[in-house]
Formats: sequence, structure tokens, C-alpha cells
Amino acid sequence: MQPNLVATDVREGYRVLTLNKPDRLNSFTADMHTALMSALIDAEADKACRALILTGAGRGFCAGQDLSDGVYTPGEIPDLSVTIKKFYNPLIRKLRSMPMPVICAVNGVAAGAGANVAFACDIVIAARSAKFIQAFAKLGLVPDAGGTWILPRLVGSARARALALLAEPISAEQAEAWGMIWKVLDDESLMPEAHRLAAHFATQPTAGLALMKQALDASETNSLDQQLDLESDLQGQAGRTPDYREGVTAFFDKRPPRFVGRQ
Repeated sequence: MQPNLVATDVREGYRVLTLNKPDRLNSFTADMHTALMSALIDAEADKACRALILTGAGRGFCAGQDLSDGVYTPGEIPDLSVTIKKFYNPLIRKLRSMPMPVICAVNGVAAGAGANVAFACDIVIAARSAKFIQAFAKLGLVPDAGGTWILPRLVGSARARALALLAEPISAEQAEAWGMIWKVLDDESLMPEAHRLAAHFATQPTAGLALMKQALDASETNSLDQQLDLESDLQGQAGRTPDYREGVTAFFDKRPPRFVGRQ
């Protein structure tokens, strides 16, 4: 495996994971998948880590799959489902299930699976120079990495179909206007804002935020009755955490709470 394909910067209460293959616009290879999954597992195991930033080195966030990584050989018929099942599906599931907020700072082009990996994060902010493109149609492929699931939920069916079928890039401003991302920022403000958000989450009730993520994900497919039952169950869990007791105590003491996070 190439060294430092995903660079990890450990900060107080959070980590920054940087896709680190700028010469290839941080496109995914098997080694990069392995490195990113390892970095996510390490962050999850670190109880002091209460938030994550995911970003890319150089002039782009991620150009999707690196086609030179053995997924296409002239004259052979590939089975692309193998790569999806082995790497992309576990990655999306891991990002969605991380027990802390995951902030994606999109610093340039986010294409194909790179865009959909970004959308799998909890809060997506983008530099004004960033662009998002569902590039799959240019190769005769289907949006993967959760793209066909999350796009309609972000922008609605009409826009999701056009984005997928036309494979036209959209600007960060348009992505914000359509609700695909949380916020667009001037390029020089992107990482300071990502760090501000992560530092904020590093002081918040992390276990409760993780339960909130579970509820929001489940709401995409649950009926109202199912969701009401789930809210009841998750609220019961939240009420048993030290952070709930601290939040109520701080409220009555008229002081800022001191949440312990994932303990």
C-alpha cells in the first residue's frame, strides 16, 4: 500500500482525514479504500474523537474511481459489482453509522463516487470553486456509492434524474440552492469553517447526536408509526446518558454544560 493515502490529523476532540493522492485528484483505488476504512475504524475506536472532517489534498476533493486501478482491462469484460460490494458499499455504511458528526469539506471537484461519498457525510460544506458531477453516464455506468438512494432524497426525483442522466457539473452555489449541501464558502474560508464546526461538535453530547443520526436515517424508509416508536426507543437511550443529566443540571444551574461525549 502506498504511504499516507489518507492523512490523519488528530486535534483536540476531533480528527481530520485527508484523501491524499492529489496527482490523481484523490481518485479511489483499492489501497485508498483500505486506508480510509482503517482511518474511520481508528477514529471510531478513539473515545476522545467526537467529530470528523473529511477533505481532499490539492485542487480536488475526489474524482471518483481511479480507472487505472485494474477495474478496466481492454478486451476483458469486468464485473464492477465486485468493487462496489467490497469497497464502496462498506464505506458508505461506515460513514453513515459513525457515532459522531462527519463533516465533509469539498475543496474542489467531487465527481462520481467522490460526490456520493461527500453526500454520505452528515454536513457538507464546499468551496466556492467546487463542482459536483454525477459522471457515471459518461462511462455508461449507474450512480453508485449510494447515489441513486441519496440524490432523490436531497434534491427530489426530477433533479436527481437530470443530474444522473445528463452528467452535467453543477456549481457549489447551485448545490447549496438545491439543498444538496449545507453551505458554500469562499475558498479560503472552507477549512476554517470545517474546523470551527468540528471544534463545536467536540464539546457537544456526542452519544445523543449519534442517536439523532440513527433516527434521521431511519425516517427515510419508516412509516410514521415506526418512526414514532423509534423516537421513543432512542429517547429512552438518550435519557440514560451522562450528558442528559449534565444538560439538565447545567440548565438549572444556569451555566454552560460540560458534556463528556462518547463515554
